[in-house]
Amino acid sequence: MPSSQPLPPKENALFKRILKSYEQKQYKNGLKFAKQILSNPKFAEHGETLSMKGLTLNCMGRKEEAYEHVRRGLRNDLMSHVCWHVYGLLQRSDKKYDEAIKCYRNALKWDKDNVQILRDLSLLQIQMRDLEGYRDTRYSLLRLRPGQRASWIGFAMAYHLLHDYDNALQVLEDFRKTLTKSSYDYEQSELLLYMHQVMFEGGLYQKSLSHLQQFEDQICDKLSLMEARAQLYLKLDRLKEAEEEYRKLLKRNPDNRQYYFGLEEARGLTTEAEKLQLYAELRESFPRAALARRIPLNYASGEIFRILVDQYLRRALHKGAPPLFVDLRSLYTQPGKATVIEELLLGYIASLTKCERFDEQDVKDSPAEPASAILWTYYYLAQHYDFHKDSAKAMHYINLAIEHTPTLIELYVTKGRLYKHAGNPIEAYRCLDEAQSLDTADRYINSKCAKYMLRANLIDEAEMTCSKFTREGVSAMENLNEMQCMWFQTECAVAYQRMGQWGDSLKKCHEIERHFVEIIEDQFDFHTYCMRKMTLRAYVGLLRLEDVLRSHPFYFSAARCAIEVYLHLHDHPLRDEPTKEELQEVCGEWGRRCPFALHETRKAIDSPLVCNVSKLALSRKAELIVKNTKSKSLKTGSNDLYFD
Repeated sequence: MPSSQPLPPKENALFKRILKSYEQKQYKNGLKFAKQILSNPKFAEHGETLSMKGLTLNCMGRKEEAYEHVRRGLRNDLMSHVCWHVYGLLQRSDKKYDEAIKCYRNALKWDKDNVQILRDLSLLQIQMRDLEGYRDTRYSLLRLRPGQRASWIGFAMAYHLLHDYDNALQVLEDFRKTLTKSSYDYEQSELLLYMHQVMFEGGLYQKSLSHLQQFEDQICDKLSLMEARAQLYLKLDRLKEAEEEYRKLLKRNPDNRQYYFGLEEARGLTTEAEKLQLYAELRESFPRAALARRIPLNYASGEIFRILVDQYLRRALHKGAPPLFVDLRSLYTQPGKATVIEELLLGYIASLTKCERFDEQDVKDSPAEPASAILWTYYYLAQHYDFHKDSAKAMHYINLAIEHTPTLIELYVTKGRLYKHAGNPIEAYRCLDEAQSLDTADRYINSKCAKYMLRANLIDEAEMTCSKFTREGVSAMENLNEMQCMWFQTECAVAYQRMGQWGDSLKKCHEIERHFVEIIEDQFDFHTYCMRKMTLRAYVGLLRLEDVLRSHPFYFSAARCAIEVYLHLHDHPLRDEPTKEELQEVCGEWGRRCPFALHETRKAIDSPLVCNVSKLALSRKAELIVKNTKSKSLKTGSNDLYFD
């Protein structure tokens, strides 16, 4: 629709140069051309020119001036699609997507076939998950631009997200027929696999299988093809073909757990004996595959379990596998299996100590085990007793392991975990600090040490520890925030909460919340990119991930911390200054004997015995109170008022 305020040829040429300058990001030139138009008294209130000037100012960071010009231009020309479109762009730049959608819809009232406005509207609709509106907008784009691939894909995807699988397939099939054989490539392969995904989710299993068989030669991702075919055979109860497919998959990757479970289902195994027989065959076929020996432990019982777990433990302990306990921990939920494992391990220790073998009967038949075998047995038993909350025995075995090999980092990490579970975060952090000193170039140990420091409320020390791996010239806290290191910020928030520093705790919680907002905003760039690159399955996965993003544990922990702090502040509002009664409640006789109280608190913190975390929090809170009131009520003049 032509503008309600048409410009003469000279000014119209200048207006086009404004548009070109904006597209080429030559903002100063754009402002110069806009000034030439607006300096003419006849066009001083030209709506579209004012709007474009405002849009240019917004790109230059002059937001208040930008809104002033755009609103002024809109008032002068309410029937211009350009003015409404520009106003929508400003709202979108400020993340006000609902308002931007309203502006785009108003723009379409005056120019309903404007492709750029429709495209911008569709991006906001999928961002806000207005799926029905997205479908209608994509239909308009397809009607106007049927030759563009993105028009077809976007329209089909709208139906897919609305669970209208038949219409989605019809659109995809019509689009596929427009392609020529010369265009068969990876993008074509992704389109075919995406069509299979739509069919599979719609329950059209036979149709999907026929589709894969028809276009098998055109699909480049052969692994996805084999996995899809195996799943379809199971859904169609064609178990023999499913078994063959899963056996092929196992030959490609015998360490994929899902292939074993798929093979079990294809064989129709239900009893313990049948499953154990299957895995006995698989162990012969894949002698180096750990899963072929691990999964049967879930099904075996009685003496068979003892034999199988004995073989599994001996192999792992001989080789030296630190994550062995993590691997077997799921068995502890089944009655009696933890007891069997404990008996075997205690027997190993007795035999290894006596004859350097796992069993005394093996003296003549096998060579001696390596010296590390008893070390890893100690290591496992420490974790075993820690799982059963027997801290004394766990500490005994981890100390034996450290005496055996005092330079193994994993031992100090586990010892720190034992102290943590026993309620002693100070000693736990010291163990991790010792582990970190053994390998200062290990980022994982550095991060674990920092985490344990935060659990002990040593925030400054944790920041200093992390600074070894952060960017130089920037404080560690700022760099970790910039890198969205949410585990650190979550632990910081909880530490500040324990110390009663409510403002700092809320600050960290809101930083985490901003990270999630940024993650949600970042998907905006992928709405056009994924359809252009035809990464359709990954794009659908991204959209579904973003829909449940705030169920992530990091967000849950930060939200819970923030809620608890807000409730505490509501029940106990902050005062400007602490009263004398509050000082006495926190510090006891602090107002009268600060140096002595601090000395006693330091002694309690440095005690090697199991500490009381509240003493540390008390000392931190008392330090803050002393600093805040030193100039008014606590005139002692002693340096003992402050920590070193």
